[in-house]
Amino acid sequence: MLEDAQSLWCELRGLTHDRFRLATLETHRAGKSLVDMIVAGVMVGVLLIGAWLGLMAAAVLKLVEHGIVAASSAILLAVASNLLIALIFFGVIRRKSRYLQFPATLRSFQTPSTERRDREKS
Repeated sequence: MLEDAQSLWCELRGLTHDRFRLATLETHRAGKSLVDMIVAGVMVGVLLIGAWLGLMAAAVLKLVEHGIVAASSAILLAVASNLLIALIFFGVIRRKSRYLQFPATLRSFQTPSTERRDREKS
Protein backbone atom coordinates (compact mmCIF):
# COMPACT_ATOMS: atom_id res chain seq x y z
CA MET A 1 0.00 0.00 0.00
CA LEU A 2 2.84 2.39 0.86
CA GLU A 3 4.54 1.66 -2.47
CA ASP A 4 1.33 2.44 -4.35
CA ALA A 5 1.01 5.75 -2.50
CA GLN A 6 4.62 6.64 -3.28
CA SER A 7 4.15 5.65 -6.91
CA LEU A 8 1.01 7.78 -7.14
CA TRP A 9 2.84 10.70 -5.54
CA CYS A 10 5.71 10.41 -8.06
CA GLU A 11 3.27 10.32 -10.97
CA LEU A 12 1.39 13.33 -9.62
CA ARG A 13 4.65 15.24 -9.20
CA GLY A 14 5.71 14.31 -12.74
CA LEU A 15 2.35 15.38 -14.16
CA THR A 16 2.52 18.69 -12.32
CA HIS A 17 6.04 19.25 -13.61
CA ASP A 18 4.92 18.51 -17.18
CA ARG A 19 2.05 20.99 -16.94
CA PHE A 20 4.28 23.71 -15.54
CA ARG A 21 6.81 23.00 -18.30
CA LEU A 22 4.06 23.30 -20.91
CA ALA A 23 2.87 26.57 -19.37
CA THR A 24 6.45 27.86 -19.42
CA LEU A 25 6.92 26.96 -23.08
CA GLU A 26 3.62 28.57 -24.05
CA THR A 27 4.47 31.69 -22.06
CA HIS A 28 7.71 31.92 -23.99
CA ARG A 29 5.89 31.48 -27.31
CA ALA A 30 3.22 34.01 -26.32
CA GLY A 31 5.87 36.57 -25.37
CA LYS A 32 7.67 36.04 -28.67
CA SER A 33 4.40 36.42 -30.57
CA LEU A 34 3.62 39.63 -28.70
CA VAL A 35 7.04 41.08 -29.52
CA ASP A 36 6.57 40.05 -33.17
CA MET A 37 3.17 41.76 -33.22
CA ILE A 38 4.54 44.98 -31.73
CA VAL A 39 7.49 45.08 -34.12
CA ALA A 40 5.17 44.39 -37.07
CA GLY A 41 2.82 47.16 -35.93
CA VAL A 42 5.62 49.69 -35.63
CA MET A 43 7.03 48.73 -39.01
CA VAL A 44 3.61 48.98 -40.61
CA GLY A 45 3.13 52.42 -39.09
CA VAL A 46 6.45 53.70 -40.35
CA LEU A 47 5.91 52.29 -43.82
CA LEU A 48 2.37 53.61 -44.10
CA ILE A 49 3.32 57.07 -42.96
CA GLY A 50 6.41 57.42 -45.14
CA ALA A 51 6.39 55.60 -48.43
CA TRP A 52 2.67 55.03 -48.76
CA LEU A 53 1.77 58.70 -48.42
CA GLY A 54 4.26 59.49 -51.17
CA LEU A 55 2.78 56.85 -53.47
CA MET A 56 -0.77 58.00 -52.80
CA ALA A 57 0.13 61.62 -53.45
CA ALA A 58 1.75 60.64 -56.76
CA ALA A 59 -1.29 58.57 -57.76
CA VAL A 60 -3.70 61.38 -56.90
CA LEU A 61 -1.65 63.89 -58.88
CA LYS A 62 -1.50 61.52 -61.86
CA LEU A 63 -5.26 61.00 -61.86
CA VAL A 64 -5.98 64.71 -61.55
CA GLU A 65 -3.42 65.71 -64.22
CA HIS A 66 -4.94 63.35 -66.77
CA GLY A 67 -8.44 64.49 -65.90
CA ILE A 68 -9.57 60.94 -65.10
CA VAL A 69 -11.24 61.91 -61.84
CA ALA A 70 -11.77 65.01 -59.79
CA ALA A 71 -9.28 65.81 -57.05
CA SER A 72 -11.71 64.96 -54.26
CA SER A 73 -12.53 61.56 -55.80
CA ALA A 74 -8.85 60.75 -56.24
CA ILE A 75 -8.17 61.56 -52.58
CA LEU A 76 -11.09 59.37 -51.48
CA LEU A 77 -9.74 56.53 -53.61
CA ALA A 78 -6.34 56.88 -51.91
CA VAL A 79 -7.99 56.82 -48.47
CA ALA A 80 -9.95 53.68 -49.37
CA SER A 81 -6.75 51.97 -50.53
CA ASN A 82 -5.03 52.86 -47.26
CA LEU A 83 -7.89 51.45 -45.23
CA LEU A 84 -7.89 48.18 -47.19
CA ILE A 85 -4.19 47.58 -46.68
CA ALA A 86 -4.45 48.47 -42.97
CA LEU A 87 -7.26 45.89 -42.69
CA ILE A 88 -4.99 43.22 -44.18
CA PHE A 89 -2.29 43.94 -41.59
CA PHE A 90 -4.92 43.88 -38.85
CA GLY A 91 -5.72 40.32 -39.96
CA VAL A 92 -2.05 39.36 -39.61
CA ILE A 93 -1.95 40.74 -36.07
CA ARG A 94 -5.21 38.98 -35.19
CA ARG A 95 -3.85 35.59 -36.40
CA LYS A 96 -0.72 36.04 -34.28
CA SER A 97 -2.83 36.83 -31.20
CA ARG A 98 -4.07 33.22 -31.02
CA TYR A 99 -0.82 32.19 -29.36
CA LEU A 100 -1.48 34.60 -26.48
CA GLN A 101 -4.38 32.42 -25.26
CA PHE A 102 -2.29 29.34 -24.22
CA PRO A 103 -4.36 26.81 -26.20
CA ALA A 104 -2.29 23.71 -25.43
CA THR A 105 -2.14 24.49 -21.70
CA LEU A 106 -5.90 24.95 -21.53
CA ARG A 107 -6.44 21.67 -23.39
CA SER A 108 -4.13 19.87 -20.98
CA PHE A 109 -6.24 20.97 -18.01
CA GLN A 110 -9.42 19.48 -19.48
CA THR A 111 -10.50 16.03 -18.39
CA PRO A 112 -11.02 13.41 -21.11
CA SER A 113 -14.80 13.50 -20.63
CA THR A 114 -14.80 17.30 -21.08
CA GLU A 115 -12.78 16.94 -24.28
CA ARG A 116 -15.28 14.42 -25.67
CA ARG A 117 -18.19 16.75 -24.90
CA ASP A 118 -16.37 19.65 -26.58
CA ARG A 119 -15.74 17.55 -29.70
CA GLU A 120 -19.38 16.45 -29.80
CA LYS A 121 -20.52 20.08 -29.66
CA SER A 122 -18.28 21.01 -32.61
